[in-house]
This record gives sequence, structure tokens and C-alpha cells, in this order.
Amino acid sequence: MDKIYLSDSGPKVSPAVYGFWRWEDTSAAGEAAMEKIVNLCLELGINTFDHADIYGGYQCEELFGNLLRQRSFKREDVVLFTKCGLNLPHPNRPGIRVPYYDTSAKHILESIDNSLKKLRTDYIDIFLLDQLDPLSNLEETALTLERLRTSGKIRNIGVSNFSVFQHQLLASYLRVPIVTNHIELNLLNTTALDNGQIDYIKQRYMRPLASAPLAGGRIENGTDELAVRVHYKLEELSRKYDSNVESVAVAWLVKLGALPLIGTINEQRIRNIVNAFNVELDKQDWYDLYNTSRGAVHKVDKGE
Repeated sequence: MDKIYLSDSGPKVSPAVYGFWRWEDTSAAGEAAMEKIVNLCLELGINTFDHADIYGGYQCEELFGNLLRQRSFKREDVVLFTKCGLNLPHPNRPGIRVPYYDTSAKHILESIDNSLKKLRTDYIDIFLLDQLDPLSNLEETALTLERLRTSGKIRNIGVSNFSVFQHQLLASYLRVPIVTNHIELNLLNTTALDNGQIDYIKQRYMRPLASAPLAGGRIENGTDELAVRVHYKLEELSRKYDSNVESVAVAWLVKLGALPLIGTINEQRIRNIVNAFNVELDKQDWYDLYNTSRGAVHKVDKGE
């Protein structure tokens, strides 16, 4: 997979990104499982990996860092995202009583130092704020991010799950560009196309980064009305393109200019996502899927 620029100001990344947000139980997965998945991604041309301090019960970063320590691959050959902001109760964090956001300067500084230590690296390619804390002092937050960038601990600033107004708000305090906004986008959730998120991301010369590209498996296995309707249309088109349901679903995102953020630990599903880049959807087929997702039925006025 040829590397592409994430934005006009961001680094080059692989067209698909692997994220560890679904690694909820690292005790079951473990370092060997992570090494297997990472090696598969690298084999398929995916060199960009998305972390957060909370992933895997606050343990995924350390598992990945152990792979770097063992020299399973070189640091300069991969692009690392990590993020902070969302805090979740977990036995590894007994002080957290309820889910909450924290994008204060203090929390950001603590989080980045912990992430660098766990990932066994001197820098993070892209550091993101996950959600926006309405109680934080945004001026201090922005200044902290800029200082981390100047120091070299982070090379780029991103956000995750920001609305258009939140994105604009943080950007107004920064003197450097935001290079990415991770949003949920798939054929079962096209909200970002309707609420302006995609439009604003493109206005800022960024590529949309689509989390849950296969809707957590619902596109393949969902039994609700929407999932069944979309699956039926995907099956029809997969025969036309000599492909499969999941590859066509991700090809729909790629046609939009989005980068799929892979979260599955299913190896075949990872391959299906990568194979999506070999599917060039016809424009009308793209709209056929979009209309199917929205349940839209358009009638042509024949002037009768």
C-alpha cells in the first residue's frame, strides 16, 4: 500500500490504519497475539497504528512497546497515534469512579509521558485529544499541546470524536494545524455526512479517518432491519465486483476519501478491509449504497 498524506500538514500514513480500541481484554489476547496482528498488518502494507492510554484496560501501549523493545520492527518504519481525554473505570485505575473527560494541561502532560514510556519511544507521530472536556481551560490545553510539539515529544496534533464546533473551538486556540479527526463512519452510521463533520474535515484539507468501518461486525452479521437491508445490497454489488460484502462496504468509505480505522482482531476481516482498495466503486453504486443506508427512495418526475 502506497503511503499517503493524512492532511496538507500531517505526515504520510498507510491508507488503512490499525487501532487497538477493541482490545478490551489483553489478558486473553496477550503479547503473542498482538505481535501476530502487527506482523500481519505490516505484511499487508499497514504501518500506522492507533493507540490510546485507556485501550486494553490501560495496557495496550505497553504490549506494543514490548514489541518495539524486542525489535520485532523498527520505530522509524511505523507511524504511531495515541490519545488521551476519555477516562474509564477499570481495576487498573481504581481512582476513576465514573466515565469522564479530562483534557486539562496536567492530564495531557501526565498522559504523554506515560505513553512515551509504555510505547518505548521518544516521540508520538500524532497525539490526539479523545473528546473535549468542557471543564478544561482551552487556552492552557492548546498551549500545552503546542509546547509538546515544540519539544519534539509529539509531532502533530489531532482530535477524536469532535463535533464541527468543538473542532473549530480548539483550532481557534492553536497556532498549529490539527491534522486529523477520528469519527465513526460506516454504511450503518452515516451521521458524519449529514452533520457537517465530513465537510469541515475536507475544508481543513484533511482526510476523514473512519472508525468502525464495518460497524463492529454488524455489516456482516447484523440482524436488525438496517443491517439486513444494507447487507442485501452489498451482496448484490459484491457479485458485480467479484469481491465480498466487507470489502465493498469499505470501498464505499475509500471512494469518499476516508481512511478506514481497523479495530477487529479477525485476520480475515483485516484482509477484507485491505482488499477494499482493489474495488473501484461506480459513482451510481456508491449512491445506491448510500440511499439504501438511509432508506431513501427517489422517484423520477416524468411530468405526467
